[in-house]
Amino acid sequence: MVYRQLLACLLLMLLLLSAKAFPPASPAGGNYLVLDGVNDHAVLDFETFGRPLPNGTEEFTVEAWVYPIKPPDNGNTSLTILHQQVRMFIVNDEFQPFVNDLANVLNIEPPKGDLILLMSAYIDGKLGRRLPFPIPLAPNQWHHIAYQSNGPHTTMIVNDFVAIWPHGDPLGHNAARPLDFVLGGFGKIIEVPVGPNELWFWDSFTGYIDEVRISTEARYDVEKKDFMPEGKFENDAKTVALWHFDEPGGTREFSDASGNAYHLKGKNGARTSIPLAVEAGGKLTTTWGRLKQ
Repeated sequence: MVYRQLLACLLLMLLLLSAKAFPPASPAGGNYLVLDGVNDHAVLDFETFGRPLPNGTEEFTVEAWVYPIKPPDNGNTSLTILHQQVRMFIVNDEFQPFVNDLANVLNIEPPKGDLILLMSAYIDGKLGRRLPFPIPLAPNQWHHIAYQSNGPHTTMIVNDFVAIWPHGDPLGHNAARPLDFVLGGFGKIIEVPVGPNELWFWDSFTGYIDEVRISTEARYDVEKKDFMPEGKFENDAKTVALWHFDEPGGTREFSDASGNAYHLKGKNGARTSIPLAVEAGGKLTTTWGRLKQ
């Protein structure tokens, strides 16, 4: 009797907690990659796997679902979501002078906020990169982000927002930067010299990542509205790599669903999570069963 009363009290307390106390459900369903922002990350070793997209590729899409939690600590630090030939990262509006310079070139108002997404790609045969477009992100919610090129145009997508830059160059890499494909960071802070006595810092992403897909086509018609994906990304002939992160909770190796064997490894604790949510209308037995997993 005492055990049942304690159990009932525990479940009642859980139901009264905000759903934000638990990892959110993925918009694609299933599990997802959990990153604590300290040093955990997922990696494809460059010496083993090389680059999923060949140098010189002109048409491609790199996309993911992301749930950012923590902003950068200061205006010289960026948080790495994804990096190899394409880079997706988060800065704040104090990331100077880069964000303001971008806004001036793009003829837009400088974005404001603790979370600003930048996406770019290295240029074939050069040490430069394509110009990113700064896009504010809301924290503590899921966003579909995509970076795509069809040759003459580069497109940045966040949910239903689209920014198009009317320039494109063949995809390349920068041998001076880390060569591995990573999600969430590099397991350490990377110092990037940007001028005399000035450093930028590439740090780790805190939050959740799901449904990462690399394709050899520009998948999204930018003339069309309301094109946010539903469900899981599909594997097809244009898919180079695809990670669903649907392995059982706690798994630290993530299978490539494309069939091309780009299997990611979680480092320093990066793992899949079992999504938990507490719905006020849910049954106590159902909630308890999920929590016991």
